[in-house]
Amino acid sequence: MNPFEMVVAIVAITAIASVVRAKYGVVRRHKGEDILARAPDPEAERLRAEVKALKDRVAVLERLATDGSTALEREFEKLRDRD
Repeated sequence: MNPFEMVVAIVAITAIASVVRAKYGVVRRHKGEDILARAPDPEAERLRAEVKALKDRVAVLERLATDGSTALEREFEKLRDRD
């Protein structure tokens, strides 16, 4: 293995290790200490709840679009009562 290949191999190993550390949330402190920085993010949880609510509404709208007119009127009444 020539020196150029060795340098490329070292850089590749370092890059892969950095990606793995970032994926698992390992943060390097001074003097080589490693800590896990996986704290629950309240903003992410709020966004997940909002996406779930939107998915539920889209599912209702899909049902409304494919049902007959009487079912459509019933679903509109349910939605009016819910809001």
